[in-house]
Amino acid sequence: MKICPHLKTSGVCHTPACPYRHDVKICVPCGVVCDPAGNYKAHIRGKAHKKKSNVGRRIFHCSLCLKSYPESNWDSHVSGMKHIGLARRKGVSSEVRPEEGVLPAHMRLCVVCDRVMPTASWAAHIGGTRHRKMETFVRYRAAFEEAEKDKNGVVITHGDDGVDFDVVEVADATNGVQTHVVIKNTVPQSRIEVREIRLGSAAERLPSPFTTSVQGTNMKLISGREFHIIVSFKHPNHGKYEDRLEIIFEDLAIRQQFAIVRPLRAVVGSKADYEQLRPRAPYVPRKRTNRDAETQVVPGVPPPATSTTKWVTKLPIANIPKGLAGALYSGDLTTEVATEVRRTRLPAHLDSTSYGRHFQELLWCEEFKMQHDLELYDMHDVTLAKHGIYYHLDVPGLAENRPSVLIGDRILVQRYGSEKGHWYEGHVHFVRQVSVGLVFHASFHGHTLTSKYNVRFKLNRNPLRRQHEALSSAFNPERILFPRASDILLNAPPPVDGFRHRLFNRLLADNTPQLQAVTSICHLPPGSVPFVVFGPPGTGKTVTIVEAILQLLARNPNARIIACAPSNSAADLIASRLRSLDPDRLFRLYAPSRGKDQVDTTLHDFAYLVDGHFAVPPLVVMKRFRVVVSTCVSASVLHGIGIPRGHFTHVFVDEAGQATEPEVMVSIKMLSDNATNVILSGDPKQLGPIIRSGVARELLFERSFIERLMEMQRYNPGTGHGRTVVKLIKNFRSHPDILSFPNSQFYRNELLPCADTRVTHSYINWQHLKNRKFPILFHAVAGEDQREASSPSFFNILELSLVKKYVELLKADRQVRITDNDIGIIAPYNAQNQRIRKTLKAVADEVKVGSVEEFQGQERRVIIISTVRSSKEFIEYDLRHTLGFVANPRRFNVAVTRAQALLIIVGDPNVLSLDPLWREFLNFIWRRGGWKGDEPTWDTDAGVRVGGGYDKEVVEEAVENMDTFARRIAGLTLADIMPTLHEDEVDGNEDRPWREME
Repeated sequence: MKICPHLKTSGVCHTPACPYRHDVKICVPCGVVCDPAGNYKAHIRGKAHKKKSNVGRRIFHCSLCLKSYPESNWDSHVSGMKHIGLARRKGVSSEVRPEEGVLPAHMRLCVVCDRVMPTASWAAHIGGTRHRKMETFVRYRAAFEEAEKDKNGVVITHGDDGVDFDVVEVADATNGVQTHVVIKNTVPQSRIEVREIRLGSAAERLPSPFTTSVQGTNMKLISGREFHIIVSFKHPNHGKYEDRLEIIFEDLAIRQQFAIVRPLRAVVGSKADYEQLRPRAPYVPRKRTNRDAETQVVPGVPPPATSTTKWVTKLPIANIPKGLAGALYSGDLTTEVATEVRRTRLPAHLDSTSYGRHFQELLWCEEFKMQHDLELYDMHDVTLAKHGIYYHLDVPGLAENRPSVLIGDRILVQRYGSEKGHWYEGHVHFVRQVSVGLVFHASFHGHTLTSKYNVRFKLNRNPLRRQHEALSSAFNPERILFPRASDILLNAPPPVDGFRHRLFNRLLADNTPQLQAVTSICHLPPGSVPFVVFGPPGTGKTVTIVEAILQLLARNPNARIIACAPSNSAADLIASRLRSLDPDRLFRLYAPSRGKDQVDTTLHDFAYLVDGHFAVPPLVVMKRFRVVVSTCVSASVLHGIGIPRGHFTHVFVDEAGQATEPEVMVSIKMLSDNATNVILSGDPKQLGPIIRSGVARELLFERSFIERLMEMQRYNPGTGHGRTVVKLIKNFRSHPDILSFPNSQFYRNELLPCADTRVTHSYINWQHLKNRKFPILFHAVAGEDQREASSPSFFNILELSLVKKYVELLKADRQVRITDNDIGIIAPYNAQNQRIRKTLKAVADEVKVGSVEEFQGQERRVIIISTVRSSKEFIEYDLRHTLGFVANPRRFNVAVTRAQALLIIVGDPNVLSLDPLWREFLNFIWRRGGWKGDEPTWDTDAGVRVGGGYDKEVVEEAVENMDTFARRIAGLTLADIMPTLHEDEVDGNEDRPWREME
């Protein structure tokens, strides 16, 4: 099929049902066809494009925004939130053809930084740190590109890409491998001599696994003969290693020296793993497409599961206010938008009167970002398979919740060539591993196997509407939302002796903090302030609240309890531990979107199933249960079917630190009255709620209700012990050495190791430990960050190989016999987790592999952590956005406290050590002798600066090294190609998991 001619002339096609090909990208200035379209990014970075288009000096004007941009910034501008938001507000397409623009007189373009700025800011810009660093980088790049060229008739036959040993097996790398760099003089009669052969690392005074030697003694290059440099590589440790071979020549006829440089690379690892796990397609960022207005949507057919419940109340619509949407669409920096929202939208003071409005605004900020992120998953020119009434849609990334799709969600489908704005709504009736089943209106016809469709995913707003309903409630009790000292009704901690011999779980008998928590909860007078069970890792907070629930039921025949948790897995854990109650007393409430096969069959008897799907029993039946367990948001269902306020005497929220305030308030504000008592359990030092919106995070939406309470003096575990809070301090999970570091960093060394030593000490003297008495092993490896296709998620093959190796060692070990279920593997990126599962299929396919969020509340005898990040160019992004583990203390805390007997961490110490917490932890492991692989590059005995700044030092050092190299090479006849970046010459010339809430 021919390529659309509009793409060749303007780069954009506006013709409906255009019959030509559109799955390519054409560079209009160069006339080059990029097929597939993903190659466009690589093309515009190339030398041919820059030479042809004079990129960096061409100015494009946006007729919609009435602003001009450098050509290289055009794509990021037209796909940005500010441009798209303006198009939506004006009701026009955001696909704007670039116009040749001229900078206004008051604007200037910096070709070094590729930025347009007001002339008034020019002096400050060129004197700024960022510009000076970019100048250094430009000089370095120019010097390196020139130095890599063959010149003066000297040709290096090893190639322009350098000396690449590729992947070297560990055994071969330990013994050493070598290759020959062949140099030829192609000019007869010229007199060239090799003056010096050196490594770039030597100039920077760094050790190197590469060495060089010369074959023979004659250093003159004679035409017709080959000159051989032997490059050797020897290193026993896994990792990616790089250096630079610098060869200095002299033309004896003119007494002039010149240099030719070649990069050196080697990877020590498994060739088989690299071949199996390497990227199959280059990474191309998913491009946001323009969403034209949906002017006509034909309603679909909802699944039966969503229509069986009889509602007595209706959820509010609660759409995002236009004024707030406009502010969020502004496209300014997050901090500036947050400041504007705080100034114009949020109440001046947060109190019981302004509470609802305050959190509704934050919830809308989060919804705006969720909607915006969901647009990235829109699909074009896809096909549907039809089986009966169901249309099957394959959804890439579905298995990893990218995007998250649940039963009852809506997906819009538009047949290619249909009238603009006309869509069919398909309701999701089932979700498979890689596809979903949709049912459309009867008028959806004309389908064939080759029919092409556009697809849009629509955000399920019901969970958000449930939270808005709660926030709009008139029930705003001061004693719950902002408890004062005068609201505390327990004058002193009640004595625990009366409970010690009447426990359902006898293991609590010797645990005074747990007993105190149970006793205090049972003695709370009606209408008390919220009571907090502060449960650090492995201290048994869920066991404690389960005992408290059972005691309340036994002691108070009028007690009615709703127990909530932010996730279904946490709610299922509570329900499973309450199974001693019969199904007439315990009910597990599931949202209709929950599939029957997703729930442990042992809990089916405690739920209500209609035609194979979960539902809610009639009101009269519902009111008979003494305990109802649900997610925080699904608790709204009880209000919706008519459960009266005050029916429940107690509201329990487990893992409260992972829930936002609006989520927690669904059960409190919709089901409580002035006598209802609220009990929160969790740990503010562990994971908080997942917030996608940077603006909402800036406005403290990430701070949970339990964290806000514990910032008050009256909830201090010392002064409020037994009256408002109990801190559990006996750890029943980990070996003392595994517990030691997080105990000192997060819990003031108050945690006491009390776990069964038959478990916690089972890997002491394990043959693969570096220090056989210390059950923590850090394996240092400098790997390589990689991404594939349109997934922004990172993976690291070297770390994957090591993780697989340790699982094999654990499974083959005869000292300690363990099963797959005894091992847990934690990595912060979906791509890494997917590949770990893939590589373990033949080794240990039942090992749980997941993110930190998936492991909170869980434990394993052995935990292996892969930290993934290695590339220096991503370091600054990591530290600013708290990706992975770096600069996220809570994620770190959860990850390292899951292990009972053995903790193995695989990671790049040079990246991890940029974060003060990780540097302290690595120093701790090094001093205890638990280190394997390349040694630390910093002083492990030096005190760690809490304020950090190590990342800035690395950047400054890199800039200095680049500058040194550029100047050194420039001295070898390269001065003429070095850019002189003075003002006069410059003047001439722009991946957080989706949360489950129901």
